[in-house]
Amino acid sequence: MVVGLSRLHFPVTTLGPGKRIGIWFQGCSIRCAGCLSPETWRFTRDKIAIDTLIEQIAPWYSQADGIIISGGEPFDQPEALSALLCAIRQDFHGDVLVFSGYSLAAIGTHLNAMHGLIDALVSGPFEQHSPQTMRLRGSDNQVLHRLTESGKTNFRDFDRPLNDEEKVLDMTIDGQGVVNLIGIPRRDDMTRLQAILQQQGHHFAPITK
Repeated sequence: MVVGLSRLHFPVTTLGPGKRIGIWFQGCSIRCAGCLSPETWRFTRDKIAIDTLIEQIAPWYSQADGIIISGGEPFDQPEALSALLCAIRQDFHGDVLVFSGYSLAAIGTHLNAMHGLIDALVSGPFEQHSPQTMRLRGSDNQVLHRLTESGKTNFRDFDRPLNDEEKVLDMTIDGQGVVNLIGIPRRDDMTRLQAILQQQGHHFAPITK
């Protein structure tokens, strides 16, 4: 089994409790306006074997409290998502949080087939002009579902409004100078970051969607 993969990162500290392994799928058919990661929309022929992906993240298992799977859209690759979750569960004992732009009803059949593999799920499309006040949500229409006992325990404090201390992002810069922001940005975060970097003489290349 293979999966379209955008990137991996550890540690992620802004999406759920503790230090988390971040897995971003490549490819999204929903394509919400204002999405933070439009570079993950395009479906590509480049794939990675699930076994190879597990080999890459397994060294982080002992340091990680949980895993997040986002995208892109994980449920646009449901067979690969299920295979990945099964492989993760063989040796990893933390919780798994998945982000999807689909409603719960739209992915219900897939979720039933993955019963017990996902501890918490954030569902629903990002709405650019909706309020943004809740933890783990890009917009308040999105819903946090705690699907297992671990999910109910570990995410019990995430169904409440954000406070100022929680409005933070992780930032990574790869060897090619590509910047990735990880977390739930406020509406003006990208504009403010672009202005700061431009003042320092940096230039922006358009993202290929």
